[in-house]
Amino acid sequence: MDALRSAVQPITHNLPAPIRDLGVSIIGERCYKTLLLDVALDDQDCLKLAISKGLGIGIIAASSIVKVPQILKLTRSRSADGVSFLSYLLETSAYLITLAYNYRNGFPFSTYGETALILGQNVVISVLVLNFSGRASLAAVFVAALAGSVATLFAPNLLDMQTLSYLQAGAGVLSVASKVPQIAAIWQQGGTGQLSAFAVFNYLAGSLSRIFTTLQEVDDKLILYGFISGFVLNAILALQMIYYWNAPSEKAKGKRKAAPVQAAPPPSSGSSSSKRSPKAPTTRRRG
Repeated sequence: MDALRSAVQPITHNLPAPIRDLGVSIIGERCYKTLLLDVALDDQDCLKLAISKGLGIGIIAASSIVKVPQILKLTRSRSADGVSFLSYLLETSAYLITLAYNYRNGFPFSTYGETALILGQNVVISVLVLNFSGRASLAAVFVAALAGSVATLFAPNLLDMQTLSYLQAGAGVLSVASKVPQIAAIWQQGGTGQLSAFAVFNYLAGSLSRIFTTLQEVDDKLILYGFISGFVLNAILALQMIYYWNAPSEKAKGKRKAAPVQAAPPPSSGSSSSKRSPKAPTTRRRG
C-alpha cells in the first residue's frame, strides 16, 4: 500500500483544478481527500460510494446508445417483427414517472440519469413500431399523450408529491409488466425477430448495477424493489435471447415450408398428333 501511495500521490496532488472540482462534486470533499489525496483505500464507505458513482456514470454513458442498435434494426428491416409495442408503451410510462419522481425528490442524477436517455430512445422505437405495424395514425396520438403527461408530472402545482409517490409505486408494477408482453411475443413467435441482443444484455447489466447504486445512495424501497423485479425479468429475456439465438421465427419457418406451386406442363405436340381424331359423320349418299 505504501508503494502504491508513493506512486499515486504525486499525480493526485497535482491534478488540474477542473478535474479536482469534478471529483469533489462526484464523491464529496471528504471521500476525495481520503481516496485520492491520502490514498486510504481501507475506508469502506468512501470506496463503496466511489464504486457506486462510477457504476452510475457508466450506466448513464451506456444508456445513451443502449437502444440505438434496436432503432437501426427496425429502420433497416422496416419490420417490427418480434418487438412488442405494448412492452415499450408500459416501459415508457414507467420511465417517465420514475424520472419525474427522482427529479422532484432531488436524488443524485447519477442514480437515475439513464431514465431520461432511454425514455427518448423508447419514444423513437415506439413510433417506428407503430409505423411498421401499419398503425401510423396512432403515433401522433402517442406523442401527444406523452407530452401531456410530461407537463403534468413535472408541475408541482398540478401534481403533488404524495400522488406522485403513489404513481411511482405503480411505475414499479408497470416496469415489471412491460417485460411480460415482450417475453410472451418471443415465446409465441419462437424467435427474437428484430429484438436487439445488445439492448437486452445491456439492460440486464444495468438493472443489476442499479440495485447496488440504489442501496448505496438512495434510501427508497419503491425504487429498489422496482430494480430487483426488473432484473429478474431482464434475466428471463436474456435467457430467451440465448435460447433462440439461431432459431428462425415462425414467419420465417412458414416461408421456408411453403414451396411454390408448379404449373402442369403443357401437352407436347407429338403426343397430340399421335392420337387420331374421330371421323366426322358424312351426309353424302352412296351411289
